[in-house]
Amino acid sequence: MTCSSDRDLAPATPDDVTALILRIFRANGALLAAGDQLVDGLGLTSARWQLLGGIADCEEPQSVAQLAREIGVTRQSVQRIANELESEGVIAYRPNPRHKRAQLVELTSHGREVFEKSMTLQRPWAAGLGRKLTSAQVTEVCKTLDALLTTLKEDGDATAGATDADVLPGTG
Repeated sequence: MTCSSDRDLAPATPDDVTALILRIFRANGALLAAGDQLVDGLGLTSARWQLLGGIADCEEPQSVAQLAREIGVTRQSVQRIANELESEGVIAYRPNPRHKRAQLVELTSHGREVFEKSMTLQRPWAAGLGRKLTSAQVTEVCKTLDALLTTLKEDGDATAGATDADVLPGTG
């Protein structure tokens, strides 16, 4: 029987977390580049695809600001992409009964078709990415990322826990 060491149960060190963050950055860059290639033939980029996925995941239409919060990007970038997609007939704006200026965003029938095609391309690609991973590994990484996201949302401020002496030269 294998037992966990005390190191396995101790909180992650700043160096451990930094190593994780750097790997996430590299993985994000690689996923964006691969995603761009995968959906290029559909007139999409990874950013457009991410927005379509965010819209498709919602049970009810959301405002641009709500979608931005959901997918973790700025409202301005979502607005720019949404305006492009609207001009191409992929999404449509509709009045928001709760807010005059914050219109709701929804996929058009063309947008649903484009998104479904992107997911048809994505499934075999995801299967290929997963060929060297176990289900348990994927589950553990998802739990770890969920915990990291929860901590980020709870802390809110990127400098939480740091003092001026930690981040500003000459103040310590």
